[in-house]
Amino acid sequence: MLPQRNLGNLTVSALGLGCMGMSEFYGPADEAESIRTIHRAYELGVTFLDTADMYGRGHNEELVGKAIKGRRDDFEIATKFGNRREGDRRWVDNSPEWIHQACDDSLRRLGTDHIDLYYMHRRDPDVPIEESVGAMAELVQAGKVHHLGLSEVSAETLDAAAGAHAISALQSEWSLFTRGIEAEIVPTARRLNVGIVPYSPIGRGLLAGALTSPEALSADDFRRQHPRFSGENLERNLARVARLRELADELECTPVQLALAWLVDQGEDVVPIPGTKHVKYLEENADAVDVARRFADRMAELDELFPAGAAAGERYNEAGMATVEK
Repeated sequence: MLPQRNLGNLTVSALGLGCMGMSEFYGPADEAESIRTIHRAYELGVTFLDTADMYGRGHNEELVGKAIKGRRDDFEIATKFGNRREGDRRWVDNSPEWIHQACDDSLRRLGTDHIDLYYMHRRDPDVPIEESVGAMAELVQAGKVHHLGLSEVSAETLDAAAGAHAISALQSEWSLFTRGIEAEIVPTARRLNVGIVPYSPIGRGLLAGALTSPEALSADDFRRQHPRFSGENLERNLARVARLRELADELECTPVQLALAWLVDQGEDVVPIPGTKHVKYLEENADAVDVARRFADRMAELDELFPAGAAAGERYNEAGMATVEK
């Protein structure tokens, strides 16, 4: 069983399970296998499940709801609001009215009376953060939400939000390939007692070492739009991953486990949420906590292999980059 860690005052498993890919973005969905994966997660002690209302346009929350039916208290459920989708249109809505409606919709899809951790998925800078967090605080007072979180906000925004209500967690992209939050955002979170939940902790699969070409991705795989997965950028990134694979071979673990172990080693307030819809990959991921324990003295080598700014290409396309760290 995995040890536990604290995100503010919320206690969760030391590793979470990102459920997004069970519904879209990473090729065809397989609901039966996804539910088996969630059930296996519980057996391994991975009880922190991460979803959002936009994943599969609500399907992902419904899937998680099916998986946890009759065993709600076995899991800590995190979901998010803010990214709205209608047809081909997508926009960010942080208005108090939408926050209340989105929460009720998520509770219905999840089949539960409360959300353990409720995140603002993205921020609209035109809405004061204090106004949005104030509406989120009303959900806490109503018992619908137990803890609040933010995703992809700046250090300044996080500071202002914490002044309106206690924030338990910050979910941001953090991996060997994405280390920008270490300069200002991580120190701010720690000063405020905000836990850190890294998403895409293996660089959207890039750090797994299995990808060799964009053509290996399915036609609907959203990584085809990302600069790091194209042309010379991909070649440069794969060359660095080859060095990760060499170290993993030496330590007799996988590149995925080593990349996750590096994050686990960053602090007791860090809880990565690698995503998968397959039991075999979940089991591989869960072993990363033990890898971090056994090879703590080798983690500095990874800092040298992947210094900040080492990745070739931005993590999102131009439109995506315009929505982060606001």
